[in-house]
Amino acid sequence: MNKIKTGAVLLVLAMLFTVYGCKPQADTAGDTIYIPLVSKGFQHQFWQAVRQGAENAAKDLGVEINFIGPESESQVDKQIEMLQTELGKNPKALGFAALDSQAASPLLQQAQANNIPVIAFDSGVDSDIPLTTVSTDNQAAAALAADKLAEAIGGSGKVALIVHDQTSRTGIERRDGFLNRMKEAYPNIQVLETQYGGGDHLRSTEIAKAVINGNPDLKGYYGSNEGSAIGVVNAVSELNLSGKIVVVGFDSGKLQLDAIRSGLMYGAVQQNPVKMGYETVRAAVDALNGKTLPKVIDSGFVWADTNNIDTPEVQAVVYE
Repeated sequence: MNKIKTGAVLLVLAMLFTVYGCKPQADTAGDTIYIPLVSKGFQHQFWQAVRQGAENAAKDLGVEINFIGPESESQVDKQIEMLQTELGKNPKALGFAALDSQAASPLLQQAQANNIPVIAFDSGVDSDIPLTTVSTDNQAAAALAADKLAEAIGGSGKVALIVHDQTSRTGIERRDGFLNRMKEAYPNIQVLETQYGGGDHLRSTEIAKAVINGNPDLKGYYGSNEGSAIGVVNAVSELNLSGKIVVVGFDSGKLQLDAIRSGLMYGAVQQNPVKMGYETVRAAVDALNGKTLPKVIDSGFVWADTNNIDTPEVQAVVYE
């Protein structure tokens, strides 16, 4: 009887070994959930903060990510190449922040055909393929920036704006949100024609200097992202006009926060990039687990100026 029992145990063990023990070690890596996040760039602290949030989520959720992006937010072709390369790795899911809301459509269709869930972040695309978009409510945030600028200049005068691009959803929404609020609520404020600096602070500086020199009565300036806002700050500083032109913007980073504290910049909308990165990865994992996602996941924003910059609410989202 004991021999029979022993034989049965050995048989069971042999079967288990056949099913599990003979599995090649390399297959373990094949079970890894790989989720690339193709961002707009790497040149701003904002994207590094998004990356940190994504890495935090990857650690918490047990997945592997690759956070990449072109050197400059003007490199649409480079971003498309990166997206194509990542899709060639057959990832389980994909995070994508589009520089051009239409250019990536063929590749997103490819992802859909291969049953790869797509999660848009920061900037949506002109497509129903992404299951959700993790982003700031950019129109509302830009309207808030318009309100703050209008308040600071007394509701009248001439203002200018420099926007990071006219092809991404963030560029379009932060431009239109600002312009629409000015048109609707502040009839005595003249807004100059929108200028585009590609999100590059050096290019934005030169554009802002030209606008300021051509409009000596300019009272305010709005920059739609970190690079745009720093460009305006640099222009105002180089032209020795600190305190004469009210500057408002988007995002933080050390240079902007220092400018706010010094009074060179009136204030800025603060996004929550760490939360944006985290929620993007979490949404991808939820999609893989069959969960239904909302069309938009709001990553939130707050306004920061000298009155509240050191409060817990603001310090929780800045990324010096």
